[in-house]
Amino acid sequence: MSKALLLTREKTLQKAKRMAYQILENNTEEQEVIIAGIVGEGYVLAEIIVNYLTAISSLKVTIAKLTFDKNATSQPDIQIECKVDTFRNKSVVIVDDVLNSGKTLAFCLRPFLSIPLKKVQVAVMVDRNHPLYPIKADFVGYSLSTTLTDHVQVILSDETQSGVYLY
Repeated sequence: MSKALLLTREKTLQKAKRMAYQILENNTEEQEVIIAGIVGEGYVLAEIIVNYLTAISSLKVTIAKLTFDKNATSQPDIQIECKVDTFRNKSVVIVDDVLNSGKTLAFCLRPFLSIPLKKVQVAVMVDRNHPLYPIKADFVGYSLSTTLTDHVQVILSDETQSGVYLY
């Protein structure tokens, strides 16, 4: 199986920086934004976005990690590594690496449905445009139409291989 580099590390970080500016622009009325990264490369992307946000603004930014079994056949239990009260009446941005069918992001919304929030937004590095669930990304680094058999991989945790790949 051949692997094609779609975005270099530099381009991927440039997209993440642009997403941070978009998040800031869409939350100008807020005093605090919660960035909730999905375990794996989604959380690494969330950390990068938080670093950019704190560098470009005085906005209070809190990061949270959403952990669950991505291979579960039924709706998995989502653990949030942050106190639930942290989210109350705040703007939350859920961050993942790739939006394919929307299943992962749909599962991640469940714990937030019982918390009064100002708004929930979604940020992804790659949107593959294969929606099976009613999930839309508000902030997209790279939009890519692929076949269902293609595989897109975002690597941010390994600087030597960092980038976006198509298999």
